[in-house]
Amino acid sequence: MYNKPFVVAEAGCNHMGQMGIAKELINTAAYFCKANAIKFQKRCPKELLTSEQYHAPHPDPANSYGDTYGAHREFLEFDVEQHVQLKAWCEEAGIVYSTSVWDLTSAKEITSLHPQFIKIPSACNTHFEMLQWLCDNYEGEIQLSFGMTTHEEEEAIVQLFEKNGRAKDLVLYNCSSGYPVPFKDTCLLEINRMRKQYEGRVKGIGFSGHHLGIAVDVAAYTLGAEYMERHYTLDRTWKGTDHAASLEPDGIRKLVKNLNAVHEALTYKEQEILPIEQVQRDKLKYRKR
Repeated sequence: MYNKPFVVAEAGCNHMGQMGIAKELINTAAYFCKANAIKFQKRCPKELLTSEQYHAPHPDPANSYGDTYGAHREFLEFDVEQHVQLKAWCEEAGIVYSTSVWDLTSAKEITSLHPQFIKIPSACNTHFEMLQWLCDNYEGEIQLSFGMTTHEEEEAIVQLFEKNGRAKDLVLYNCSSGYPVPFKDTCLLEINRMRKQYEGRVKGIGFSGHHLGIAVDVAAYTLGAEYMERHYTLDRTWKGTDHAASLEPDGIRKLVKNLNAVHEALTYKEQEILPIEQVQRDKLKYRKR
C-alpha cells in the first residue's frame, strides 16, 4: 500500500532576507502549489562557521549579500520572532511550517516554536550533540537527509534515535548533495537499500532532490519514498546560490499534481473486470458467432 505523498516545498533562504517574499512563498506554496509543507532554514552563523570562514569572502561574489561570507549569512537570517510570524502565516494559509536547523542554538530556538517537524540537513546530520538535544527536548517529528553520508554514519544516526526511543519519529531522506545534481547522481535505487535497512525501524523514507525537472521524483515515489522535498523559489533567475536548483511555483504545482495522480493509480484491480471496462467489454469484446 502506498501512502499519499507528503510534499515539502523547501524555500530555504530563497526569500533573500525579505519577509514580504517569504509570505508570498508561503501563500503560493499553499494556495497555488497545494504543497503539504513549506520549509525555511535557521542558522547561527557565528556558531556554525569558524572565524576564518565567517570573515572570508563569499566564494561566488555575484550571489553574496555581504562583504564577507558571515555577513552574507547574517543578511539572510530571520530571527525567532520573524519565524513566529512565518509559522502564523503558514497556519493561516493551511500549510505546515518547518525549518532546517544547522546548529544547536538554532535547534533550541526553533524547538521553542513547537513546529510539526524539524529538518536536519545533510551537512549537520553527524552533529550528534544537536541530535541528542532534539531527542531529549523536541517532541515532534525529525526529518533528516543522508546526503554526503557514509553507511557507517547512517547507522550511527539511526541507532542514536533508537537508543533514545525516538526512531519512530524519524524520517530519512535519500539525497545527493549538489546544486544541481545530474540525473545519474540522484541514485534512486538507494531508496531500495534504505528501505531494506531502515524500514520498520524509522517512521518513513523520503527523497530530497536537487535535480532538474520532476520526472525523477515520481520514480522515487514509486520506489517507496513517501516524503518528497524540493527546493522552491518564485524566480530561478534571482540572486542566490539555490535558485537555479529550485523549482518555480508551476513546477511544485505539477509535482504535487503528478504525485497525487500516481498515488491514485498505484492499486490492483478490485475485480477482474472493472465497471469502466464492462461497458467496453459489452460493446467491443470478441464473441464467437
